[in-house]
Amino acid sequence: MTLIKSSVATLALVAVAMPALADGEVNLYSSRHYDTDERLYSDFTDATGITINRIEGKADELLARMQAEGANSPADVLLTVDTSRLARAKDLGLLQTVDSDVLERRVPGYLQDSDNQWFGLSQRARIIFYNPARVDNPPQNYLDLADPAYKGLICIRSSSNEYNQTLLAAMVTHHGEEAARDWAKGVVANMARAPQGGDTDQLRGLVSGECDISVSNTYYFARAIRTDVDGVSASIGDIGWVFPDQGGTGAHMNLSGGGVAAHAPNRDNAVKFLEYLASDQAQKYFSAGNDEYPAVPGVALSPSVAELGFFKPDDVDLSEVAANIPTAQRIFDEAGWE
Repeated sequence: MTLIKSSVATLALVAVAMPALADGEVNLYSSRHYDTDERLYSDFTDATGITINRIEGKADELLARMQAEGANSPADVLLTVDTSRLARAKDLGLLQTVDSDVLERRVPGYLQDSDNQWFGLSQRARIIFYNPARVDNPPQNYLDLADPAYKGLICIRSSSNEYNQTLLAAMVTHHGEEAARDWAKGVVANMARAPQGGDTDQLRGLVSGECDISVSNTYYFARAIRTDVDGVSASIGDIGWVFPDQGGTGAHMNLSGGGVAAHAPNRDNAVKFLEYLASDQAQKYFSAGNDEYPAVPGVALSPSVAELGFFKPDDVDLSEVAANIPTAQRIFDEAGWE
């Protein structure tokens, strides 16, 4: 058992001009929008002398851009969040197989694509939060969220959210399509309000009293421990949490990961960059800088993440989960999950 302590719109681009293609560079397309990642990039350049040229935008926009650019795309590396986006990039033929002993050795097999086209680099547990003053028997697993006992109590994001899509796809993998459909319908019946906002807004819903139970990724909560998050940090002591399914499959994990672009002009540098992101140095910074769990086992956690405690993560093969994402999207529609 493993335990973790706790239609294309105009892109908003960091780099306006098309990156130059030359030795000593790597062209990064990234949907990670965290200022703390600057340290990852500068440390890589300092260590290797390889310059990183960045284009940042929303995941779907970057995938559409890579499609439009085709074989002439300057992209070397795609970084994005969630298994659903990584799987879509593979399905669109935007990534290539990578043969790297470093990545194979350091990234657990269940966090890798079955064809080695993408690799998980950091993780976030998608768990249950609740207000202990109003809930004395919180759900202990994901299936419990559909229990009629929690009718009118739950805040959760929309069905278009990739984190929820992957969670439901994992439930299809573990429990089958029929059980996953019943679950989605049950959660809809238990919602305190129509799905709205991001994960932090689900936590704010607990503080404001709009709901008593919510679902969020851990790094939003850990961030509110480490720094001031409006509407959450001041009431952090009033929020309880449950790592679900600890007697079964374990807590569902969302990935942030990357792969080498199918037509990467600087392929060797792209592989070096991914290998760097799997190093102890970079893995520690994923936790310290953005309150995430490292993908590489044994790497120390930041205090804000460690404060959440030990738990058993779901180690389901994420390639299997990715294959069930289209089914999950269909189930959401059938369940009337907005």
